[in-house]
Amino acid sequence: MLTKDQITRNWLPRYTGMPLEEFGNYILVTNFSNYVRRFAEIFDCKIYGQDRAMQAASNGEGLTIINYGIGSSNAATIMDLLAAVKPEGVLFLGKCGGLKKSTEIGHFILPIAAIRGEGTSDDYFPPEVPALPSFKLHKFVSDKILEHGVDYRTGVIYTTNRRVWEHDEAFHKRLAEMTCIGIDMETATLFIVGHANAIAHGALLLVSDVPVTPDGVKTEESDRKVTADWVDLHLRIGIEAMTEVGQKGEKIKHFRY
Repeated sequence: MLTKDQITRNWLPRYTGMPLEEFGNYILVTNFSNYVRRFAEIFDCKIYGQDRAMQAASNGEGLTIINYGIGSSNAATIMDLLAAVKPEGVLFLGKCGGLKKSTEIGHFILPIAAIRGEGTSDDYFPPEVPALPSFKLHKFVSDKILEHGVDYRTGVIYTTNRRVWEHDEAFHKRLAEMTCIGIDMETATLFIVGHANAIAHGALLLVSDVPVTPDGVKTEESDRKVTADWVDLHLRIGIEAMTEVGQKGEKIKHFRY
């Protein structure tokens, strides 16, 4: 295998267990296996890769969901591998920590940009290149959120490769100075590697915790409550937005990369 295309066409099925011809033109990516299980229940479809690093399911109507795992390196991997099927659009359904008083648990965030604090994206573009979503894709998502009568926030997400930082007051101070609305481990990477692979991309984030407050650090119990209260709506909005993009057939890529 001497070319990137040869590698990705071999590795995408190897990582997910799903044949290339099963992938839809529109992709939901997430880092939670329960999103894939719920998707499969909604569409009564097969889950591939339950013994692999990633799990995937397709509804037979052009929409696929993939659980790629956790962290920026895995986010980069899936966006590279998806170049094998050249999707029309990819939407990340992730969770994030809220960093503002206006971002409470259960709120949705449509990031207007992400700060590249994770390091992985440096292998793709110089630091001066901003991590941005595809505006038109976010417009479809915004419309669907409002149709459900739900409010949402916009702002900048800080993406870090650091998992345990909630105890670090110096890191808290840095976050406050950057005035970000939320923090996660993947958004900037997904945006940058999507850009590198000419894949239209976006993110709809669910605030699952408020880690800069004493009682706001995520626990197993608090995460179960967020899942019970909000995950089904989160997934439903993603499904409806990407389905509508496909049905309307509008181009959501930039004219040139």
